[in-house]
Amino acid sequence: MGLRRRFTLQVVIAVAAGGLVVLTLFSRDWIETVFHTDPDSGSGTFEWLIVVALVVIAVGMSAWARRTWLHIVELSAKQSAAAPASD
Repeated sequence: MGLRRRFTLQVVIAVAAGGLVVLTLFSRDWIETVFHTDPDSGSGTFEWLIVVALVVIAVGMSAWARRTWLHIVELSAKQSAAAPASD
């Protein structure tokens, strides 16, 4: 997989996880609605576990995407420096 594709995928996953964090914070019942189940019998524990997991995913993917982006920039700079100057 190319670096730009990897970067795009990392950003999409980070944004999706972040969006689900916000959705879960404002509407904790979406999980029960989508999956037609109530794993914690209404206590909210499961929702908070989901929020924590999604925050970890969003932060981790954001950091990984940043690292990938910096790698792309570094490679681009190296390629520019190696290219012959045209007059």
